[in-house]
Amino acid sequence: MDINMLRRPRRNRKSAVIRAMVEETRVHTDNLIFPLFLVDGKKQQVEVNSMPGIYRWSADLMLKEIENCMNLGIRAFDIFPAVEDSLKDKRATKSYDKNFFYLKALREIKKQFPEACIMTDIAMDPYSSDGHDGYVEDGKILNDETLSILGQMALAQAETGIDILGPSDMMDGRVGYIREVLDESGFTDVSIMSYTAKYASAFYNPFRDALDSAPKFGDKKTYQMNPANRTEALVEAELDTAEGADFLMVKPALAYLDIISLLKNNSALPIAAYNVSGEYSMIKAAAKNGWLDGQRAMKECLLSIRRAGADVILTYFAKEFAQLSRQ
Repeated sequence: MDINMLRRPRRNRKSAVIRAMVEETRVHTDNLIFPLFLVDGKKQQVEVNSMPGIYRWSADLMLKEIENCMNLGIRAFDIFPAVEDSLKDKRATKSYDKNFFYLKALREIKKQFPEACIMTDIAMDPYSSDGHDGYVEDGKILNDETLSILGQMALAQAETGIDILGPSDMMDGRVGYIREVLDESGFTDVSIMSYTAKYASAFYNPFRDALDSAPKFGDKKTYQMNPANRTEALVEAELDTAEGADFLMVKPALAYLDIISLLKNNSALPIAAYNVSGEYSMIKAAAKNGWLDGQRAMKECLLSIRRAGADVILTYFAKEFAQLSRQ
């Protein structure tokens, strides 16, 4: 058989050493932010039913969890509060109450781990009796009336010493409003990682289970983006950049890899992607049933998000990935 091939791509795949040498995309713990769920009280570690391996932590045990993760090489954490229904109201007033357990815990975390990067979320839904990201009046989510509440929330969180604020509410103008509030109060070094392209997705349900934050009526389609829309993400990115965002985020990640790539190719800002709860739980459920190799699927998903252009990945797999990377 006379076969004349000058180019044989398989030559660059013939050994583990060569494959590693030409590898184009890599995931490192430095790329990851680990979301954590905080509850009031002490000695609380309660697994989220729909998110195997993910827990709600009281502050005392969360400090230990953060220390464990830091030892594994994870240095960035996004901390969400699970708020009792009895403490929620229409104006989310607990979100800026300096004596609230969440804000007190943030101060302690930064005191114990000043070298860690701590991110927080800006939206009303964890604190709102209506369960929506904005202020509700007569069944409507009011954009401009929400901004002042978000500003108070952002300032209260910045005062705890955290590093990055993540406005996830999708209200128009919120990045600029928050940036102005922060700068006027002297918090010019606090970063904003805007949830720029946050879609009205079916993949959020386990997260809402973790925080008991599902909307009490309707849905979030008047403020979160239509999954059918692509170029609209460029509009949101342009606005957030002009208003002072430091990072642009796409949420969810796996069903929106094209949007990650789109923003990466059209922005000079770092691009983040949120590998959301539903994406995590799907892999965990399939692995539990023996339908796929959970560890390989996890690594492949994170790699695909990086390959699409994400500089930063928020993922519930962060600790597991770090543990496997040490083996």
